[in-house]
Amino acid sequence: MSLINGLPAHVLLVHFVVVLVPLTALALVVCAVRPTAARRLGVVLPLLALVTLALVPLTTNAGEWLERHVDSNALVRRHTELGDGLLPWAGGLFVLAAVVWWTARRAAASGSGTPGSARGSGTAVRVAAAVLSVLVAAGAVVDVYRIGDSGAKAAWHDAFSTTSSGGGDGDEG
Repeated sequence: MSLINGLPAHVLLVHFVVVLVPLTALALVVCAVRPTAARRLGVVLPLLALVTLALVPLTTNAGEWLERHVDSNALVRRHTELGDGLLPWAGGLFVLAAVVWWTARRAAASGSGTPGSARGSGTAVRVAAAVLSVLVAAGAVVDVYRIGDSGAKAAWHDAFSTTSSGGGDGDEG
């Protein structure tokens, strides 16, 4: 996918990634820390993470097409390098979302009559999933921020003036 309605697909797809990665990360952390939230959200959590995961390579591929159609410079190359690193984070969000969903589903199915040893191992899995979820979610959000910041710099460097052009925008003092 290279163009959507005459615009580079990357410019449009990136907005989905910028919204869905932090949203998925937040949902994952909430569900990992609060099992009742995971039970309420149900299969929506891993499906959201799957959609996010699928959008990352689509956006990256569209970005690689765009990279071949713009002037290359250090800012564009830096953005491309950073963008290539998001897929593992999105994969981690998906895997952990599936684990959190599965553990919440298993806990709901077993009910309160769970033997002590099974309850202890379930608690250990939930705690490990919660800790990993917080770490991966933070890493994914920071990575999206860094990629977006580098992309904005690559797209907008030397493309605007800090002083008004006098176009009547109401900012004149």
